[in-house]
Amino acid sequence: MKSIVNLILILAAHTTFAQTGIIWSQTADVASSQFGNMHPRVVIDGAGDPMILWGKGNANQVFFTHWTGNSFASPVAMNPNTIPVFAASWAGPDLASRGDTVYVVFKQTPEDANNIYLVHSFDGGVNFSAPVSVDAIADSISRFPTVSVDAKGNPVVAFMKFNPDWTNARFVLAKSEDQGNSFSTDVLGSGYSGGEVCSCCPASLATDGNTTALLYRNNLNNLRNSWASISYDGGNSFGGGIEIDNTDWIINACPATGPDGVIVGNSLYSVFMSAASGKSLCYRSHSNLNTQQLEMLEPLTENVAGLAQQNYPRIATSGEAAAIVWTQTVNGDAQLGFQFTNNISNGYSPGYEILVPNNVVSADVAFSATKIYVVWEDLSSGKVKIKSGSYISSGASDLSNTSGSFQIFPNPASSSGLYVQFDVPDASRVNYKIFNTQGQQLVSGVGAATDVGLKMDVSSLSSGIYFIRISHHGQVEFRKVIL
Repeated sequence: MKSIVNLILILAAHTTFAQTGIIWSQTADVASSQFGNMHPRVVIDGAGDPMILWGKGNANQVFFTHWTGNSFASPVAMNPNTIPVFAASWAGPDLASRGDTVYVVFKQTPEDANNIYLVHSFDGGVNFSAPVSVDAIADSISRFPTVSVDAKGNPVVAFMKFNPDWTNARFVLAKSEDQGNSFSTDVLGSGYSGGEVCSCCPASLATDGNTTALLYRNNLNNLRNSWASISYDGGNSFGGGIEIDNTDWIINACPATGPDGVIVGNSLYSVFMSAASGKSLCYRSHSNLNTQQLEMLEPLTENVAGLAQQNYPRIATSGEAAAIVWTQTVNGDAQLGFQFTNNISNGYSPGYEILVPNNVVSADVAFSATKIYVVWEDLSSGKVKIKSGSYISSGASDLSNTSGSFQIFPNPASSSGLYVQFDVPDASRVNYKIFNTQGQQLVSGVGAATDVGLKMDVSSLSSGIYFIRISHHGQVEFRKVIL
């Protein structure tokens, strides 16, 4: 707990509340620009603190740091000089954690003549093992490793595999039964849609207990939809596939972006980019793991004025809470978008946050029980950046206007009147603030918790969806209203 408090103090020189009901810290640097900033990835340790991995492409290095309780540790190179690593903004090394066990995977470059390696730490990233070869590729070629942790705490590694002439692109999976000291022969994970996989599109893994989903973009005669292969025995074999993306994007080129996903109960929640509409847009989908059927697919955002493209979505969960990050270009600005729900089965709130307004290349997100960490590649500074967000149990996506210590009425309301009425009236001070779906504060006021009810001034607001922050008796609660 102390380390979380210290992180809040360092990152939170000031905080902002946004559409999601999250209290965000100030942006902070993870490391200086001399260490690079490509393709950052973030997970949490046993204390709920962030551990971050990224690449430095021009030096063929991969760096790692962890929160020490007061600051981020000096970055440590995961690869020895004898193993130069492939790293780019759109692809690169990956990591996964469970408690203080951390696994890092990376691909030695050049790709056509070298292996994939894994290093592990059992003390939250303080000390790491020597690299262990993952792929028994013989005369084949491998690339794009991704890693997750199985029910026993062992690493599960998926990677793309080719024949020696760069044909027959497929994704395979290799397992370890001894905490990453050795790996089994890989098993085929892709292939349920026919064709090959998209040969320059990275994959991702989602694991929950013995259920593993391998998410990848396929290539069936240039049909580039995304799929998920499902294993129910911890990745020893795969028993079918789900087309998590039926947008039917046909392109005679490689888009260099793949899907991401999480498993919650019997559901697989996925995010991906598709340009089937004529514009590169990010989508989310929901699939039933019992029936292996796609049940829902929708764009992340509604029509955004000035939007040129969206890409590189990532999703993370903690229990039922979930968050999505992605990059988008709007009116020439390379933004970082963010969505949050306190209960993923209930969906997401309308709208989204612009967490960073410009100069973002790629991003990632991770959860603890009370904190959200977002990292990104900042183009202007050449650094990896981080924001920390505190979220509360009554998230904006599933708030009830009749629960808690007060009610807001009427809802929907007109601009002529919106009231807060308290279950136990008194003369105590009440503060309220009203935000739009972009997280901008539009109205604030002070009143008393009388039995008549506190009238909030909404006369300046146009029709739409808003979020209200009520502070009363030292407690803060949020409500969603429609005008």
